Amino acid sequence: MRPSWNDYFMQIAEVVATRSTCDRLRTGTVLVRDKQILSTGYNGSLSGLAHCDDVGHTLVDNHCVATVHAEANAVAQAAHHGINLLGATCYTVGYPCLACFKLLVSSGVNAIYYKAEYNMDPLVKTLAEQLGIVLEKV
Repeated sequence: MRPSWNDYFMQIAEVVATRSTCDRLRTGTVLVRDKQILSTGYNGSLSGLAHCDDVGHTLVDNHCVATVHAEANAVAQAAHHGINLLGATCYTVGYPCLACFKLLVSSGVNAIYYKAEYNMDPLVKTLAEQLGIVLEKV
């Protein structure tokens, strides 16, 4: 049986997450438009720095601040390659944090599908409703 488009892209986001270099939470993101993948990202250290998995975590308030989130890395990859995200859809393994939500929306993403209900900031849902952004668990 063929997966739905939502299931297909979420499965790809889960595979992308296996590249994560921060073992506290492995997550991945896929940005799509017109059923075509535009960009992917996983959470990990800044390019050129040692991976959390290898050297440990830099924790502030029990959050690894050395890690760039998967959503931010996917947006950065799109920008690096000159890919316009206007009208794109985001598939991400975990519920987006407020900073990543704002980055995605400001980049032109108009729908966000997530799998895991992790650290759910209620402001993300409120803003999504106010802006008409699809925010849905898959």
